[in-house]
Amino acid sequence: MKNQTKWNSYKKIINTVVKPALGCTEPIAAAYAASVAAEMLHSAPTRIHVEVSSNLFKNAMGVFVPGTGKIGLAIAAAAGAIYGNPEYGLEVLAGINQSDVDRAQNLIDAGSVTVKRNVETKEFIYCFIEMTDGNHVAKVELQGGHTQIVKKILDDVVVFEQPQNKLVSTGSVCDDVDISLAYIYEYATTEKFENIKFILDAADINIALSNHGLEHPYGLEIGRTLADAMNEGIITDDLMNDIIMRTSAASDARMGGATLPAMSNFGSGNQGIAATIPVVITANYYNQDQENLARALIISHLTAIYIKSFYPPLSGFCGNTVTSGAASMAMVYLAGGTFEQSCSALQNCISDVAGMICDGAKATCAMKVKSATCSACAAFLLAMHDQCASEQGIVAKNVEQSIRNIGRLVTNGISAVDTEIIDIMSA
Repeated sequence: MKNQTKWNSYKKIINTVVKPALGCTEPIAAAYAASVAAEMLHSAPTRIHVEVSSNLFKNAMGVFVPGTGKIGLAIAAAAGAIYGNPEYGLEVLAGINQSDVDRAQNLIDAGSVTVKRNVETKEFIYCFIEMTDGNHVAKVELQGGHTQIVKKILDDVVVFEQPQNKLVSTGSVCDDVDISLAYIYEYATTEKFENIKFILDAADINIALSNHGLEHPYGLEIGRTLADAMNEGIITDDLMNDIIMRTSAASDARMGGATLPAMSNFGSGNQGIAATIPVVITANYYNQDQENLARALIISHLTAIYIKSFYPPLSGFCGNTVTSGAASMAMVYLAGGTFEQSCSALQNCISDVAGMICDGAKATCAMKVKSATCSACAAFLLAMHDQCASEQGIVAKNVEQSIRNIGRLVTNGISAVDTEIIDIMSA
């Protein structure tokens, strides 16, 4: 009974931050907030003002907004206001058509959409929308999570305010929960299949996105380029290259504005992709059934969440690195390895790519996904041969300490790097 209470809390964590998301979650947060504001008005908006935190600003500068063929916060907010349905959450722009996009662009062309970077807020995820239809003014404040509205104001009257004790930050989902790698592994490998099979939705959603990325040209076409190289005999069609190709293709599509959702992890579609596709391809290779695939996906997704709970949800650190480390743990499990070997895989991945920076969401994120996934594959192979990075650099002897070292590095060290990245991008 004690374990079941713990397992229920783990399931709640996963359901809180593993969700379908259409498009990069930072501009989509603005689209969502704008859709909430527009719902409060009596007619179509005539003017929209957007203010966002520096990290949200950074992650929206270079990424396509799905269904629009356009980049940036202005089109995201305008599209959300004109078309978005807040009931769809992170899929707020699902089904948008060209007529809606044209109406949103007309607002922008008329100078009726303004975007400002709010340098005062200490929130990593923050968006403020002020919108008018000429007769009424709606204001919406979002913070702490990509769809967490904390205040709604209509004509200077507060119509909704989230109580402080009800606020949930993405970064605090593991607070006050008894959790560790050993407990995660125990949960994943012993919980009843019927209680964890929900995670199989991640496989269906992200594999569909990968297939779409292989079938259509998006971004740098990394996945398609690797597929061509396989067909030409330049690289071999094997497990490792198949994993890298298919994971990259999903990221190509996601960052290129595809109108298919990704199953996200901790507010990131790319990290959801990195936590899912290598695991699915490995399961297929080893002829594992749906139950073992589900157990492996729980290992990957929940471990990634656990590691990222030790540092801010948005930063100058590319979260695909530790997410891929979590995926490598799951790959070891599917190959018949031990828990100790799974921990070795995570140690190996941390030692390899933990220094990768995040310089905003854009097409080249697929390159980072490719690099992190490549590291996951190598980390998995080394672990299966009982090789483990230990007591080298930031990698400690104990994997739990390595996780905390990453948290310390990102929280205290990468913050200065993040400031420089944002200043460079904003210059």
